[in-house]
Amino acid sequence: MGISPAESGSPEKEQQAAGVGILLQIMMLVLSFVLGHVLRRHKFYYLPEASASLLIGLIVGGLANISNTETSIRAWFNFHEEFFFLFLLPPIIFQSGFSLSAKPFFSNFGAIVTFAILGTFIASVVTGVLVYIGGRMYLMYGLPFVECLMFGALISATDPVTVLSIFQELGTDTNLYALVFGESVLNDAMAISLYRTMSIVRKHASSAQNFFMVIFRFLETFVGSMSAGVGVGFVSALLFKYAGLDVDNLQNLECCLFVLFPYFSYMLAEGLGLSGIVSILFTAIVMKHYSYSNLSENSQQFVSDFFHLISSLAETFTFIYMGFDIAMEKHSWSHLGFIFFSIIFIVVARAANVFSCAYLVNLVRPVHRQIPLKHQKALWYSGLRGAMAFALALQSVHDLPEGRGQIIFTATTAIVVLSVLLIGGSTGTMLEALHVVGDGHDSHLGESFDVNNGYVAPSFKEDGTSGNGIKMKLKEFHKRSFIR
Repeated sequence: MGISPAESGSPEKEQQAAGVGILLQIMMLVLSFVLGHVLRRHKFYYLPEASASLLIGLIVGGLANISNTETSIRAWFNFHEEFFFLFLLPPIIFQSGFSLSAKPFFSNFGAIVTFAILGTFIASVVTGVLVYIGGRMYLMYGLPFVECLMFGALISATDPVTVLSIFQELGTDTNLYALVFGESVLNDAMAISLYRTMSIVRKHASSAQNFFMVIFRFLETFVGSMSAGVGVGFVSALLFKYAGLDVDNLQNLECCLFVLFPYFSYMLAEGLGLSGIVSILFTAIVMKHYSYSNLSENSQQFVSDFFHLISSLAETFTFIYMGFDIAMEKHSWSHLGFIFFSIIFIVVARAANVFSCAYLVNLVRPVHRQIPLKHQKALWYSGLRGAMAFALALQSVHDLPEGRGQIIFTATTAIVVLSVLLIGGSTGTMLEALHVVGDGHDSHLGESFDVNNGYVAPSFKEDGTSGNGIKMKLKEFHKRSFIR
């Protein structure tokens, strides 16, 4: 959205505006990383890095708005969905899959798919129906039923970057981490598929086949994307195993090819009308376990550092980018009732999603592998909304007429800001209250996993301390974080 930089005037002015715009972006990135380091160093978990980046973007965007900054400079900060989906999202998803411990992920794969497919469908429908009923009862602005379902689909896309970063910082159960991460990644694909399908249904005459079209379209997208991702991953593994690239004078070529394969997987899926998110996730998992071991030692170190680097940059820039655009965009704040009741309905829908799916999963699991209630509560709490919901809401402004897309966009913006700041900031307290950190067993996060007892919570030793050190960390933080 917004004005293209090319509309601003002479080439010299355009180049100057581009330089100033990019300089501001770099300055905000530097500030975010420095502030994030200071917050981590002082154990200030109430303001995670993602929340801090979003706040920086909001503050700078607000200042640019009131200071009447040149349009040519402001245009460089407009949030473009294509830029987010094609450039920022791939490295984030790849690094997440690349660094994921495979055993807990695949041991919980049935539960993850249940939460991501059935759960997201339940959350979308419950949200859409409640919003529609709220409109009929004049509690909030009334939308047509299909548009309510479109809103339910886009707002059901979870983005727990903030929560997962704190899970890693404090240490938590490997299975809980795998459930939260796996559900969020596959849930994004489901939410996008549901949103696009509902958009097609809205444009065409409704029929009894719409429900089956949604199911068939998602299964086609998921299976096709997974097949594409696994296929590209195995092709890369064969190449690195038999092409003899792990010699000294070919290490640059080896690294270049390893970096290009994930993007090839993502763009292949997108080009085929599938889900690049699912494709690149499975490419990452396959490449980590089959391609990575065929690299030379120096190349292994390089690609690990490289993907961690660009993932960190992309995550931080996404929240800055989103915060700046939220401050700069026009919003429809006249329908506060829509925002208020949407938040309530989303909380209810998330509970319906998590607890109903956990009940179904526990029905078929043996007693020792059932998902504990405290993990269900953590999973429910971890469903904050982020860049994915924001990008789809921005798309709805183009898709829906008569300002209804603008109302959905404003509500989604408010939900994203509140969830990232409030849920992200209170995650450490939530983990402590639910006792899902440092339960005192002799294991390490990501290093051991008992397949026969998938829900034995590991401990998290640091400098020789016991697993209860995490709780001591939190208590110490409560006492000292405001003193330093």
